[in-house]
Amino acid sequence: MQRNSRFITSNQTGIHDQLHDLIQRRAASDYLKPIAPSSRLAFNTATRAWRDANKSLLIIDAGCGVGLSTRRLARLYPDHFVIGIDQSSDRLSRQVEWPSDAPDNFTTVRADVVDFWRLLRAAAIYPSHHYLLYPNPWPKKHHLARRWHAHPVFPSVLELGGYIECRSNWKIYVEEFAAAVTAMSGIDAECESFVPSSSPLTPFEEKYLASGHELWRCRLHLPVTNR
Repeated sequence: MQRNSRFITSNQTGIHDQLHDLIQRRAASDYLKPIAPSSRLAFNTATRAWRDANKSLLIIDAGCGVGLSTRRLARLYPDHFVIGIDQSSDRLSRQVEWPSDAPDNFTTVRADVVDFWRLLRAAAIYPSHHYLLYPNPWPKKHHLARRWHAHPVFPSVLELGGYIECRSNWKIYVEEFAAAVTAMSGIDAECESFVPSSSPLTPFEEKYLASGHELWRCRLHLPVTNR
């Protein structure tokens, strides 16, 4: 693995001063953007594969990229079914492991993860685990609204409940994620430094470790919110 991953640079030095006001607005309104037909098709295909696998427990790997994390999560949780979601067909089509090396308790689908989250909520499908692994940090200060914890869909993500884990190599991203979770749910969430105890879950994690980056995560259990 090449040690060539640049450290994140930003004109933001701490939790964004507008984060609290923005997430309060998100929590007070519903996100009504129409769901794309392609996302509905992908959702139906993925959830049918889950049901056909006869595994009641579901894991969502949001923004799975090439799907390596989806495969590795499937190995870590053999009694679960893992759905990896990414919007890029190019990333999903890349061959990152030999087919014989893949477990059979996962699928990957091309879809807008924002739509997929809302479809899960509408169908009352509640994953037991939910992973957001190294999302685009959007590190410039004016990019705040593009980060998942400041997106209009984030209240729906938290309403799905279960174990949720966000990882990043940018501490501020995870600090903001934890602050948003606490503000919206009332449950204490924290940012912590960590070193993977087993193989890195994603190619990004592997590259960041090889490049000497410190890794950060927020992990907690949330109740399902019915409304």
